[in-house]
Amino acid sequence: MRIVGGKYKGRIFKPGKNFRARPTTDMAKEGLFNILTNRFNFEELEVLDLFSGTGSISFEFASRGSNHITLVESDSIHFKFILQTINSLQLKSITPLKANVFRYLRNSQQKFDLVFADPPYNLKELKDIPKLIFSSEILKPESTFILEHPKELNFASLKEFKEVRNYGNVHFSFFEVR
Repeated sequence: MRIVGGKYKGRIFKPGKNFRARPTTDMAKEGLFNILTNRFNFEELEVLDLFSGTGSISFEFASRGSNHITLVESDSIHFKFILQTINSLQLKSITPLKANVFRYLRNSQQKFDLVFADPPYNLKELKDIPKLIFSSEILKPESTFILEHPKELNFASLKEFKEVRNYGNVHFSFFEVR
């Protein structure tokens, strides 16, 4: 895993052999953050990273100056790697939570400017995640939700859907709440 931009650009972290997460590719992260750089002032964002896996998306936000990042990961091995990386970079901007994402969405009172979710592609509830996000009320007014998903899924019928961007096998659907 490599951080592709910002203060920590080029830093490499290697998850262990028993790591099960599918990290977002460098090409996809670069494309995503090129889009986000043109839309947001990272320092002002309150970010939520769901299904964090390696934590790479949270580390990209932190590297670009985001000061308030909450990441949620339920897998113990993944969470341990995330904590080690946070400690290695001495990051104070990331609040890591070892929790079930669906339980977190039901119980969280916090609101965010940007929510990113990268669930396992074989998760049976994947297609329902946008509706869960919008019904959970974790998004502030004028906020963005980004879902990483396989090409087989199409969310264009949802009123909050704005666009999809493709980077090889990685697809990002963007949603906006007004």
